[in-house]
Amino acid sequence: MKITVLGSGTSQGVPVIACECHVCTSSKSKDKRLRSSIMISHNEQNYVVDAGPDFRQQMLREDVKTLSAILFTHEHKDHLAGLDDVRAFNYKEKRDMEVYCSFRVEKALHQEFHYVFSAERYPGVPSVNINRIENKVFTLADGLEVTPIEVYHYKMPVFGFRIGDFTYITDAKTIAPEEVDKVRGTKVLIVNALHQSPHISHFNLEEALAFIADVKPETAYLTHISHQFGTQEEIQKLLPPNVFAAFDGMTLTID
Repeated sequence: MKITVLGSGTSQGVPVIACECHVCTSSKSKDKRLRSSIMISHNEQNYVVDAGPDFRQQMLREDVKTLSAILFTHEHKDHLAGLDDVRAFNYKEKRDMEVYCSFRVEKALHQEFHYVFSAERYPGVPSVNINRIENKVFTLADGLEVTPIEVYHYKMPVFGFRIGDFTYITDAKTIAPEEVDKVRGTKVLIVNALHQSPHISHFNLEEALAFIADVKPETAYLTHISHQFGTQEEIQKLLPPNVFAAFDGMTLTID
């Protein structure tokens, strides 16, 4: 199983529009962070977790030719705004795009992309097939088992996902003990860490490192990184040996 980090930035991305801080003006590629998303590749199938505003750019950058499904973590715009661009895959693969999401996300998709679900469909609009998920294991088309991890983004429920020895969690601030237990034993963890200061709805660095120390993965990667955190080089200097700052385009292979 291969994991590709499509985006490792916050809701505004990095650089932030009109910002002149040293991170946003950095010329280094690892300091350019699109909205958070990953792609899971398994048995010649590709699955994307979240399709935010940069979805089109991410698919082009990684030269993705086929996409089996999109799994949504929650309903914020930086995680679902790119759904319209599945039209290209609809056209090429001659099928609906499979979408896995909670009831809350499904409701948001109906609101944001009403024309997709209209009884009178305009020619060429995206075609999707909603697969409603709850907080229990579900299976993707090629038999890949996915365990949802329910976390809270302030008061909003968000799904992280565990597949085998890999877990992906974004936009977490609090996690119930029984959900933390689902993460234990994972070998590779990607988890959000906004910056060093406290935040109402996201792990800061201290909280992310405490969570990592609790669940004890072999390696962990930080994502959903703000320009206020620092450059890639500055962040890495703050981390223990088995924790790394993720970056756009980074790939991991999970046995």
